[in-house]
Amino acid sequence: MPLEFDCLSHEKIAFGFFNIETDMILLNQYFLFAEDLCQGISEASQKNEPIFKTSLEGYSFQNTGDIGNLMGAIYGINHRGFIGKVYKFFPFPKHQEDFKQKPDGFKTRSVIKEIIQEYTGKTSIPFVIDQKVHQITIGEYLFSKTSFHELIQYVWMGGFPRWKENLRPDYVNAMKKIIGQSKNPIFEGLTLL
Repeated sequence: MPLEFDCLSHEKIAFGFFNIETDMILLNQYFLFAEDLCQGISEASQKNEPIFKTSLEGYSFQNTGDIGNLMGAIYGINHRGFIGKVYKFFPFPKHQEDFKQKPDGFKTRSVIKEIIQEYTGKTSIPFVIDQKVHQITIGEYLFSKTSFHELIQYVWMGGFPRWKENLRPDYVNAMKKIIGQSKNPIFEGLTLL
């Protein structure tokens, strides 16, 4: 489930996994695969430049109505929009104990891409780290170092409800290892347990 995170440019924004069968993450109106986000974070943590710039491949909804209604989709009462259609393919589990983020969510990627492309096309999402002011930009959202660490910790934990059987995808484990070796001050103090 996406959670609310502090954002310097927009106060509070939604970020997180929205369906346990996919490794796609939403960041308000942006959607991107967790693997791409983890690779971007890993790349940034290996650089020690005053300003690091790259872009992440993702999707952006101009018409937020096309995103759908997460709670309606979870309860099976509103299958409008992208999220609704994802829940038609991958409904919320019948038993609460089965509500765990699946580490093999990458296996559904082709289905998810096909669904999202009915609503919007691919886009490049700017990803910038400014060491001087300790701020991170993802798309149009500006984060403090602390909030950025919270986003990374969310992915590491598997969000809410956590990774199934505490197993993480290889790209998440690789990100942790690379961050652990980072000399970039943006990643100082980030602990992933």
